[in-house]
Amino acid sequence: MKHMRRFKDIINANINATLDKAENPDKMIRYMVQEMEETLVELKASCAAKIAEKTQVAGELREVESVMNRWVNRAELAVEKGKDELAREALIEKQRAEKSANALREHLTKIDSIIGECKGNTLKLEEKLQTVKDKQRILIQRGIHAQETIIAREKIKEATGNEAFRRFSELENRIEQMEAEAEVAGFGNDPLKEDAFFNLEHDEAIEAELAKMKKKAAKK
Repeated sequence: MKHMRRFKDIINANINATLDKAENPDKMIRYMVQEMEETLVELKASCAAKIAEKTQVAGELREVESVMNRWVNRAELAVEKGKDELAREALIEKQRAEKSANALREHLTKIDSIIGECKGNTLKLEEKLQTVKDKQRILIQRGIHAQETIIAREKIKEATGNEAFRRFSELENRIEQMEAEAEVAGFGNDPLKEDAFFNLEHDEAIEAELAKMKKKAAKK
């Protein structure tokens, strides 16, 4: 699908390398954001379509399973009445229904795989989109700092003496420090947050399995 190819191109793209080569990085970022947002809409629409298809196929599977169970009951009834030939015919129909059910189950498995991939791709694209937007904010900040530097240099030209040059040097160092802090701010995942969510999900899985075992023991 077209949007899947676009997704792979966007995910594999090196944002920093692209911006370094661009004559107008801010314009390039706006284009990237637009491209990602359009692809994100297409991905979500594709995922929604597959979820709808899954609902439809699941309904068909339930109907086929119902037919299969009905033929099983008929075969059992025919055996009880001594109608072996009818029982055979019922079992043949049951096998046909079972074949259809297996095909539908296989189709559902493929749909689930596509939905899972689609959701994973959507999450990756959302993360990269946020990274690009963060980069855009940093570029804007650097632009503001550059303007401040220009103004400061103009004032230096009008000033005389070592004190003026010393103040300008301090101002320039402060701007460069702010630029460096802006470059490293806001990127990467928080490992503590990831561990917290992993432990939470792990605890839920254990509690669910424990509840299932207790239910099974209660039935016995």
